[in-house]
Amino acid sequence: MIDTVSRFTTFALYQLTVLLGIVLLPVALATRRLGVQPPIASLLDRLEAAYESG
Repeated sequence: MIDTVSRFTTFALYQLTVLLGIVLLPVALATRRLGVQPPIASLLDRLEAAYESG
């Protein structure tokens, strides 16, 4: 039971992070033009690794 809840929570966090990345894409593109790069990719990589290991 706890394993199922843990997997569901990890999946939900992964999906939320992907959605957040899509929504913030215009902001990321604008800041990149200004020379600042947000760390969204590293956050996605960590959550993807956690999801795939579970």
